[in-house]
Amino acid sequence: PLFNTEALGKGVGILPENNVVVAPIGGEIKTFFPTKHAIGISTQEGVDILIHVGIDTVELNGEFFKALKKQGDTVNRGEKLLEVDFDGIKGKGYDSTVLLVVTNTQDYTSVKVCEGNKDIIDTVIEIEK
Repeated sequence: PLFNTEALGKGVGILPENNVVVAPIGGEIKTFFPTKHAIGISTQEGVDILIHVGIDTVELNGEFFKALKKQGDTVNRGEKLLEVDFDGIKGKGYDSTVLLVVTNTQDYTSVKVCEGNKDIIDTVIEIEK
């Protein structure tokens, strides 16, 4: 419900096709949860995003997640952030959808989801100041 109501901001759900989560945007990792299921990145331009891997996966306490970066790191778009055993997550009964949310949506005139199937480095959200 937190994501469906856009309480955290506008975003998109992504069904993963492989076991790698990459940075959708370049910036600084401001938050990397100890359970590795969620990462917050801020850009120099002020865009704040949250990558949330799976639904209720915080309950897994890091199982099935391998961090490739850490809080405080600077990343470029497309850099690997995590390796995730999505089959393991699904095997435990969790939804493996990766949620990408612009957490400061209110700072922008438009936050638009780009529809359709995308490759790992394609644009999925367009933002206008």
